[in-house]
Amino acid sequence: MIAATPDRRVADLVASGEPPLQLGMVAGEASGDLLAAAVLEGLMAKRPTLQACGMGGPAMRRQGFEPWFSIDELSVRGYVEVLRAYPRLLRLRATLLRRMSDLKPDCFVGIDAPDFNLGLEAALRARSIRTIHFISPSIWAWRAERIESIRRSVDHMLLVFPFEQAIYDRAGIPATYVGHPLADVLEPEPDPARARAQVGISGDAPVVALLPGSRPDEIRYMGELFIETALWLSKQRPDLRFILPAASPALFERLRAMAAQRAGTASINLTIVSGQSHLAMKAADAVLVASGTATLEAALLGRPMVIGYRMAWLSYQIMRGKALLPWIGLPNILCGESLVPEFIQDAASPQALGAALLGQLDDEAGRARLAERFAQMRDGLRRGCAERSAAKILEVCGA
Repeated sequence: MIAATPDRRVADLVASGEPPLQLGMVAGEASGDLLAAAVLEGLMAKRPTLQACGMGGPAMRRQGFEPWFSIDELSVRGYVEVLRAYPRLLRLRATLLRRMSDLKPDCFVGIDAPDFNLGLEAALRARSIRTIHFISPSIWAWRAERIESIRRSVDHMLLVFPFEQAIYDRAGIPATYVGHPLADVLEPEPDPARARAQVGISGDAPVVALLPGSRPDEIRYMGELFIETALWLSKQRPDLRFILPAASPALFERLRAMAAQRAGTASINLTIVSGQSHLAMKAADAVLVASGTATLEAALLGRPMVIGYRMAWLSYQIMRGKALLPWIGLPNILCGESLVPEFIQDAASPQALGAALLGQLDDEAGRARLAERFAQMRDGLRRGCAERSAAKILEVCGA
């Protein structure tokens, strides 16, 4: 189905006589684009003449969103990395604030990217523009003090994890648990061979998916690490196949050059694809993944995984000092136990990551137990997020 263009929706609006509804939205990174697109789809089902604009990506554009800026503008992570980009991010936020203030949308919806969006939301709210934030910052994992900036910034928070509701109720901040949109759409692939054929992998040899992240800084710190892990694994098990999805054309070229440089003359059966991260995980017997939304995606797809993460030394020291939980992976956090191995910073070596992956590939009973736990997690997060989010956004808008 082809989404209606903004001009077409204006024509529909005039024809229907329905009062106009205008939303401002800002999403950052590929995961935010997918989450925002799910919400937009739910909104369009209820208000086909809705118009939305701001910052977004291709998935949002397919729902008729008008992008002023690309999601790539916010692809920055870590204290040191943000400091380098800080002047540019300040200018970007000032531009968005000015344009949103001129537009005066019925509501502004910030999707994730809390370090950027909460400040923008606070400024818009001070200008009497209603604000909603979709996906709470991880105040239950680290930086609990952020609850006060949330109080100043949002009229309503949309929650994707059930345990977050009690936190917001105690703080007296209006919030609604809507479930997680990915749980509504992601299902384990019953026939991995079909997914392998779609990404160009033939045969029945075991496959490991490598997902080092979607941000340039993540590729900087984990691209080589994940490729070196694949090299280590290939020496132990020459039959292994590897698939590495790149989040953008620029990252595709960067990862391809990185793989050529690191592998040299070594034998490694690696397929690099553009996008298709979900398909790559469906094709895999196990996943090596960076911390973030991709860990939840792998769990929802029923795939055993090993989590590895590195960042700038100073960023890690600051974040470690603010951590409230012993885990960084969402599957472990949601289940409250060490379901899947995590290797952070210096502990994330090719040997450690590779050995953990071999352990998963060779433990059939353990893989079955993980699949069962992941299915229970998926059931708990599946609540019709798009429809619930759309209903609450329209309620806050008074529409």
